[in-house]
Amino acid sequence: MKLILPVAAGLTLSLAAMTACSHGSAEHLASLNKEYLDTTVAPGADFYGYVNNGWMETHPLTDEYARYGQFNILADSSEERVKNLVQHLGESNPEPGTVAHKVWTIYSQAMDTARRNAEGATPILADLKRIENTPADSLTDLFLWMHGNYSSPFFGAGPMESFDNSDVYAMYIEGGGMSLGDRDYYLSNDERNTTVRNAYKNLIKAQMKNAGYADADADRIVANVMKIETSLAEEALTREESRNLAAMNNPRAFADLKKDYPAINWDRFFIETMGIASPDTVIVTTPKSIARANQLMGSLSEREVKDYYLWKYVNQASSALSDDFTQANFEFSKVVSGVKELRPLWKRALSATEGTLGEAIGELYVGKYFPQSSKDYMVGLVENLRTALGQHIDSLQWMSPATKAKAHEKLEAFTVKIGYPDKWKDYSSMTIDPALSYYENLHNASMWHQAETYAKWGKPVDKTEWGMTPQTVNAYYNPLANEIVFPAGILQAPFFDPNASDAENYGGIGVVIGHEMTHGFDDQGRLFDAQGNMTDWWTPEDAAAFTALAQGLADQFDKVEVLPGVFANGQYTLGENIADQGGLRIAMTAFLNSQDKKGVDINSPEAMIDGFTPAQVFYMNYANLWAGNIRDEEISNLTQNDVHSLGRNRVNVTLRNIAPFFEAFSITEADPMFRPETERVVIW
Repeated sequence: MKLILPVAAGLTLSLAAMTACSHGSAEHLASLNKEYLDTTVAPGADFYGYVNNGWMETHPLTDEYARYGQFNILADSSEERVKNLVQHLGESNPEPGTVAHKVWTIYSQAMDTARRNAEGATPILADLKRIENTPADSLTDLFLWMHGNYSSPFFGAGPMESFDNSDVYAMYIEGGGMSLGDRDYYLSNDERNTTVRNAYKNLIKAQMKNAGYADADADRIVANVMKIETSLAEEALTREESRNLAAMNNPRAFADLKKDYPAINWDRFFIETMGIASPDTVIVTTPKSIARANQLMGSLSEREVKDYYLWKYVNQASSALSDDFTQANFEFSKVVSGVKELRPLWKRALSATEGTLGEAIGELYVGKYFPQSSKDYMVGLVENLRTALGQHIDSLQWMSPATKAKAHEKLEAFTVKIGYPDKWKDYSSMTIDPALSYYENLHNASMWHQAETYAKWGKPVDKTEWGMTPQTVNAYYNPLANEIVFPAGILQAPFFDPNASDAENYGGIGVVIGHEMTHGFDDQGRLFDAQGNMTDWWTPEDAAAFTALAQGLADQFDKVEVLPGVFANGQYTLGENIADQGGLRIAMTAFLNSQDKKGVDINSPEAMIDGFTPAQVFYMNYANLWAGNIRDEEISNLTQNDVHSLGRNRVNVTLRNIAPFFEAFSITEADPMFRPETERVVIW
């Protein structure tokens, strides 16, 4: 987001000139604030800057944030609402054992730094001693205890909807065991990755010293952890490979699993970590990673294994312990993201509470802050977007009638979830006790959630479940359920405002809806059919045409330099970039359809909104969604770890493929934002 395109020598669209056309305006801007427009920048030169420079100047980064944008404003608003709800629970003196009491206990313990500082590392010392004192011939017992209770050393496993039959659960085994996540942090020797790697070593040492280990022991643990995690990284998927879902669908008979990876006691693994009988078949998503885990588990020394487990244990516990653990984590965060100040304690406390009892808080949230009228509006808006996407499918020149028919079948089968789930989680069996330490209570809650997941095994998939809490400021598409989900938290301005113009709402939440719908047809979503099963419903010719177009879009983003010498990763962000473009195009069609039904001529003087045409307002509010400031360190971090493009590129690169945008702002080949028609990529 450091990129600022030069002002075009041609058309300069001044606010004064546009306002001169505003006589007779029937509507006024609600989500957009025209005072934020930078009229020294032409829309055709840098549309992101034109719309957002004023916002960025008036919302400078504070030390708490690595980045701050419109999403953060909504998140802040949601946090304030949740804070008030939780504090009200405390004031009501809830009865012990009730869900309200559990919510208040977690929040108040998270706020009680005096108790945590007095306890120090005490809550974890018995478990660290258990790791240290485990006999050499009981390392399998130790591995199973760790995996079943505290962490996922070497690899991860668990049930999820089957790729091949989304009505049932399959057992998945996937590579993991690396606390840094991305393999480049371990393997790349460029300046950025080396800096993060060194900061990670410092973190390990600091936390082990906080846990009571001497310097020499902490140094040894650092060396052994880095040896193991670097070895795992060598066989981990690249960022680009991690998006190839078809390559991850590797069913394997249980007998073959035992034969191929004999260093792992699979017979005991499922019984003792999940409480289930060994499955007949498993899906090994990353065979090379599991082979490396098998090799390490069969060759590492007792000391190396124990040091690795010690770190995995301390790392998962550190955020629930004393301030010295918190500070060590923060020192690492400063290097990774550039953030300069810890988030306020109450925000960290809320995050922990919502992570523990999120739907309990969500039920309170929607009862107070999400009216039925907002849900009703969204239902109609979604159907308008569904119709528009159907029109786009019909008009595609590169797709055959046979594949179009299948695409329509999938589109019509979309399940839509708006606001909040139809049934709420029952937390009555979760043990939260004020007499226990904060860490012990969070661990009990974690075990409750884990047991809930494992209990799904052998049962039909519950299609009513939500993957986000209602107060979350986000949305998602789940290909295995073929569903689009819009929590109540995102249904606020500038995304959605019942008092805003249709142009603003379609350019806001309308694009979000279209974005999630398009995910059903992006490079990953297209692999799944109307029922959420991984099925090839494309003709070979259509699949080839899609792949060529997608590669063209990836190439456009690959050329964007986000920092000196650092380029965007078009392949890694491909799904989101396809969805951004599709969302914009589909939402505009739906907006035009809605205005036709109302008999509104969007090109008439009467349709102007504070001096802007409705089409201009639509694109301006889309750009407004991605207003934000960001630190260079966070640009590097997100470019390496986030499947979403940076906000500036979600606006400027995406819009350069959309002809109606050029028409709305009279952008010509003389303007930097212009892209020749032969170079544009249009997929959906």
